[in-house]
Amino acid sequence: MTLLEKVKANLVLDHDSDDELLEMYIAAAISYAESFQHLSPGTYEQEPMSATTQQAVIMLSSHFYESRDGSTGGFFGDNVKASEQVWNAVHLLLRMGREWKV
Repeated sequence: MTLLEKVKANLVLDHDSDDELLEMYIAAAISYAESFQHLSPGTYEQEPMSATTQQAVIMLSSHFYESRDGSTGGFFGDNVKASEQVWNAVHLLLRMGREWKV
């Protein structure tokens, strides 16, 4: 299953109308993951992504899609801390694949 298919499953989307938009969000989420993990840009084009990093990319891409109007969006749209909760979860997942350098 591709990342696009996984993001669409996470969002419960069964149409292709927003695939191009989702691909842009996935690219942004992958770029964010590489930066957060102190990896070179394009690392995940060459190397496989761990399951935890992949879950972070799926969550972040979904968040970007659901919040594209600037709101918190999604299931927790009525919770003012929803966006913060997403970012905290994403960061916890990404830390597991981080290159810790001194």
